[in-house]
Amino acid sequence: MGEFGGFTPATQRFFRSLAKNNNKPWFEAHRSIYEQSLREPMKALIEALDARLGSFAPEIVGDPKRSLFRINRDIRFSKDKSPYKTNAGCWLYHRDAGRGVGQDADAGGAGYYFHIDGKASFVAGGIWMPARPVLNKIRDRIADNPAALRKILAAKPFATRFGPLDRESQLTRIPRGFPADHPDGDLLRLQSFTVGRAVPPSMLGSTRLVTRLADDFAVMLPLVRWLNDAIGFKRAVQR
Repeated sequence: MGEFGGFTPATQRFFRSLAKNNNKPWFEAHRSIYEQSLREPMKALIEALDARLGSFAPEIVGDPKRSLFRINRDIRFSKDKSPYKTNAGCWLYHRDAGRGVGQDADAGGAGYYFHIDGKASFVAGGIWMPARPVLNKIRDRIADNPAALRKILAAKPFATRFGPLDRESQLTRIPRGFPADHPDGDLLRLQSFTVGRAVPPSMLGSTRLVTRLADDFAVMLPLVRWLNDAIGFKRAVQR
């Protein structure tokens, strides 16, 4: 696999066109564009990021074969039968947790995510909508020592670059098992623990994207490790 050389304008242009022509005949006629402008550079990016992670977060890995999400949508239970996603993402994950994400991953861990679509791109880290057993472990850790998580979130480099945790899909009430007036209810009501920020369009076509993402990963690392500690996935000092 070659070195990451950046994405081209054709990458985002492909997704904009796919949004207007989301059907199998169109996709198959333009598959070579998808392969050349998205799939191959994304695999090279994953490999480059994996090498960077080896130096400061060796327990987090990127696999060109497993980290890139499929472009095919799961339409079994969806009213929208469009067969393809109009974006691409890659997931760099704890090597003991596997690549599972969300409620379908019984033992998924925290990691890093990169996203690109027809108009924008962003980087994120943490854990998104974990399964109930995993979420319960995180909540128990918050209840035991909320100060540790709050210290991470308040640290100047972290707070300046990413701001607070995303409030997506938070509960309206404190979850069962905790007092209704719990002082850390703002954290206990969360169902995801993620932060992120946009990637400038000018960065997508540059080899410097690897350094930009790796720098963001390093700043997010205390949160990612705190979450994995809570779940039971160990840190590593080397691969």
